[in-house]
Amino acid sequence: MRWTKGYRSRDTIDRRGQSTGGGQGMGSSGIFMLARLLPYLGWKGMLLLFGGLVVFGLVSQTNLLSGDSVSSAPVEAPGGAPLDDAASFVSFVLDDAQTTWARLFQERGATYETAQLVLFTDATQSGCGYGVAEVGPFYCPTDQRVYIDLSFYEDLARRYGAPGDFAQAYVIAHEIGHHVQAQRGELGEKGNAASVRQELQADCYAGVWARSAGDRDLLEPGDVEEGIGAAAAVGDDRLQRKETGRVSPESFTHGSAAQRTEAFRRGYTAGAPEACATSAGG
Repeated sequence: MRWTKGYRSRDTIDRRGQSTGGGQGMGSSGIFMLARLLPYLGWKGMLLLFGGLVVFGLVSQTNLLSGDSVSSAPVEAPGGAPLDDAASFVSFVLDDAQTTWARLFQERGATYETAQLVLFTDATQSGCGYGVAEVGPFYCPTDQRVYIDLSFYEDLARRYGAPGDFAQAYVIAHEIGHHVQAQRGELGEKGNAASVRQELQADCYAGVWARSAGDRDLLEPGDVEEGIGAAAAVGDDRLQRKETGRVSPESFTHGSAAQRTEAFRRGYTAGAPEACATSAGG
């Protein structure tokens, strides 16, 4: 993917290396649930429901903790050092995706309000609860922020076979897809079936942005395939088979590899959010 090195986004907050300050934590019930689920889910990118987080997708309305105040100051890494390439890339994708959605909203007579993205190490507080790296990237609709520990990308590439910068861009675009849903009133339903629809729609929205990036000559050969590979890598069937050796479709919360890649392709092919209506399978 073509991007600008050294890029800084005013919507990125860099908390890497900062102490979480102890916080309130998840509480005994949250820890109990995490202890029960981790042996089954078993990886940093798995999709866990707890504390109101949209963890790489899953939705809950519970609000446990308040986030910190929003800052509009230019982003700097701890100590005033320039952002590293990984953080600059994420910032570039964040702004590019949100600029795309601002245009799409405006064309439809609506106003897009930007989300912020928080980089953190190991654990951090959010407006939805206490987030830890083990649950992967997540979106909190309460404070309208995306949270990511960049170590997630190492697992995505090495353990789950989805390398490449556009695979990483897909993750950010998917989370921004949840922010689009929040603004369009498409979040809030509960249950596995509703969760699958919302996750596939976020994948489709990621494809809509990818099409825009391609139309503006930001994509390089192989980028779309990297995005499709990442969508497939986090399909429920692949994750379940890898972690347990079996597949249980009744427990899907995000969709199969085939469903996720189809949703991304649909958004990419159409280049318009209308293609991602849940009635169309997204």
